[in-house]
Amino acid sequence: MKQRGFTLLEVLVASLIMGVAVVGLLSSISTSLRHAARVTDYDRVALLARAQMDALLLDRRLPWFTMIEGGFDPALTNGREAGWRARVTPFEMPISHGVGASILERVELEVWWKNGDERRTFTLDAFRRKILRPDDLTALAQLRQ
Repeated sequence: MKQRGFTLLEVLVASLIMGVAVVGLLSSISTSLRHAARVTDYDRVALLARAQMDALLLDRRLPWFTMIEGGFDPALTNGREAGWRARVTPFEMPISHGVGASILERVELEVWWKNGDERRTFTLDAFRRKILRPDDLTALAQLRQ
Protein backbone atom coordinates (compact mmCIF):
# COMPACT_ATOMS: atom_id res chain seq x y z
CA MET A 1 0.00 0.00 0.00
CA LYS A 2 1.49 3.26 -1.17
CA GLN A 3 0.88 6.37 0.98
CA ARG A 4 0.47 9.79 -0.51
CA GLY A 5 1.59 13.05 1.15
CA PHE A 6 4.69 14.82 2.33
CA THR A 7 7.34 13.57 4.67
CA LEU A 8 8.29 15.50 7.77
CA LEU A 9 11.60 16.52 6.17
CA GLU A 10 9.82 17.98 3.12
CA VAL A 11 7.46 19.99 5.35
CA LEU A 12 10.39 21.36 7.38
CA VAL A 13 12.30 22.42 4.25
CA ALA A 14 9.20 24.10 2.79
CA SER A 15 8.58 25.91 6.11
CA LEU A 16 12.18 27.12 6.18
CA ILE A 17 11.94 28.48 2.64
CA MET A 18 8.67 30.25 3.45
CA GLY A 19 10.16 31.69 6.66
CA VAL A 20 13.13 33.17 4.77
CA ALA A 21 10.79 34.64 2.15
CA VAL A 22 8.51 36.21 4.79
CA VAL A 23 11.46 37.74 6.69
CA GLY A 24 12.79 39.25 3.44
CA LEU A 25 9.37 40.60 2.56
CA LEU A 26 8.84 42.18 6.00
CA SER A 27 12.30 43.74 5.86
CA SER A 28 11.60 45.37 2.50
CA ILE A 29 8.18 46.59 3.69
CA SER A 30 9.81 48.17 6.75
CA THR A 31 12.37 49.96 4.58
CA SER A 32 9.63 51.16 2.22
CA LEU A 33 7.62 52.59 5.12
CA ARG A 34 10.66 54.53 6.41
CA HIS A 35 11.28 55.98 2.96
CA ALA A 36 7.60 56.85 2.54
CA ALA A 37 7.63 58.70 5.87
CA ARG A 38 10.71 60.67 4.80
CA VAL A 39 9.09 61.62 1.48
CA THR A 40 5.90 62.63 3.27
CA ASP A 41 7.86 64.91 5.62
CA TYR A 42 9.71 66.45 2.67
CA ASP A 43 6.48 67.03 0.74
CA ARG A 44 4.78 68.61 3.75
CA VAL A 45 7.68 70.99 4.34
CA ALA A 46 7.94 71.76 0.61
CA LEU A 47 4.29 72.88 0.58
CA LEU A 48 4.89 75.08 3.63
CA ALA A 49 8.02 76.50 1.97
CA ARG A 50 6.13 77.42 -1.18
CA ALA A 51 3.46 79.17 0.88
CA GLN A 52 6.15 81.05 2.83
CA MET A 53 7.93 82.02 -0.39
CA ASP A 54 4.65 83.37 -1.79
CA ALA A 55 4.18 85.47 1.35
CA LEU A 56 7.74 86.82 1.07
CA LEU A 57 7.32 87.66 -2.60
CA LEU A 58 4.14 89.62 -1.85
CA ASP A 59 5.77 91.67 0.93
CA ARG A 60 7.42 94.55 -0.94
CA ARG A 61 8.75 96.23 2.22
CA LEU A 62 11.28 93.54 3.22
CA PRO A 63 14.66 95.11 4.00
CA TRP A 64 17.69 94.19 1.90
CA PHE A 65 20.55 92.14 3.34
CA THR A 66 18.67 91.40 6.58
CA MET A 67 18.07 87.83 7.71
CA ILE A 68 14.39 87.27 8.48
CA GLU A 69 13.43 84.15 10.45
CA GLY A 70 10.31 82.38 11.54
CA GLY A 71 8.88 79.04 12.54
CA PHE A 72 6.11 76.80 11.32
CA ASP A 73 3.21 75.72 13.51
CA PRO A 74 3.91 72.16 14.78
CA ALA A 75 0.31 71.28 13.90
CA LEU A 76 1.26 71.80 10.24
CA THR A 77 4.50 69.79 10.47
CA ASN A 78 3.13 66.67 12.17
CA GLY A 79 4.58 67.79 15.50
CA ARG A 80 8.10 68.26 14.15
CA GLU A 81 10.13 71.38 14.84
CA ALA A 82 10.53 73.37 11.62
CA GLY A 83 11.33 76.91 10.56
CA TRP A 84 12.70 79.18 7.85
CA ARG A 85 15.24 81.94 7.18
CA ALA A 86 15.04 84.40 4.32
CA ARG A 87 17.07 87.22 2.84
CA VAL A 88 16.29 89.69 0.06
CA THR A 89 19.14 91.08 -2.03
CA PRO A 90 19.35 93.14 -5.21
CA PHE A 91 20.26 90.77 -8.02
CA GLU A 92 20.39 92.77 -11.21
CA MET A 93 20.58 96.53 -11.34
CA PRO A 94 21.22 99.00 -14.17
CA ILE A 95 24.51 100.90 -14.06
CA SER A 96 22.80 104.23 -13.54
CA HIS A 97 20.22 103.41 -10.91
CA GLY A 98 18.17 105.97 -9.11
CA VAL A 99 14.74 106.38 -7.59
CA GLY A 100 12.19 104.86 -9.94
CA ALA A 101 14.66 102.52 -11.69
CA SER A 102 13.49 98.95 -12.24
CA ILE A 103 15.70 96.26 -10.69
CA LEU A 104 15.56 92.53 -10.08
CA GLU A 105 15.54 91.26 -6.48
CA ARG A 106 16.50 87.79 -5.30
CA VAL A 107 14.58 86.21 -2.43
CA GLU A 108 16.46 83.31 -0.81
CA LEU A 109 14.51 81.04 1.51
CA GLU A 110 16.09 78.26 3.56
CA VAL A 111 13.63 75.86 5.17
CA TRP A 112 14.69 73.45 7.91
CA TRP A 113 13.01 70.73 9.92
CA LYS A 114 14.04 68.19 12.53
CA ASN A 115 13.86 64.48 11.81
CA GLY A 116 14.76 62.93 15.15
CA ASP A 117 18.17 64.37 16.03
CA GLU A 118 18.93 65.16 12.39
CA ARG A 119 18.32 68.63 10.95
CA ARG A 120 17.32 68.65 7.27
CA THR A 121 17.27 71.72 5.03
CA PHE A 122 16.61 72.85 1.51
CA THR A 123 16.75 76.22 -0.20
CA LEU A 124 14.38 78.00 -2.58
CA ASP A 125 15.28 81.04 -4.67
CA ALA A 126 12.85 83.38 -6.38
CA PHE A 127 13.18 86.62 -8.27
CA ARG A 128 10.92 89.64 -8.54
CA ARG A 129 10.97 93.06 -10.15
CA LYS A 130 11.08 96.13 -7.98
CA ILE A 131 11.04 99.89 -8.50
CA LEU A 132 13.75 101.56 -6.39
CA ARG A 133 12.64 103.83 -3.55
CA PRO A 134 14.76 106.41 -1.71
CA ASP A 135 15.27 104.11 1.32
CA ASP A 136 16.60 101.39 -1.02
CA LEU A 137 19.31 103.76 -2.23
CA THR A 138 20.14 104.61 1.38
CA ALA A 139 20.56 100.89 2.17
CA LEU A 140 22.86 100.47 -0.83
CA ALA A 141 24.94 103.48 0.20
CA GLN A 142 25.33 102.10 3.74
CA LEU A 143 26.43 98.75 2.35
CA ARG A 144 29.17 100.34 0.24
CA GLN A 145 30.64 102.19 3.25
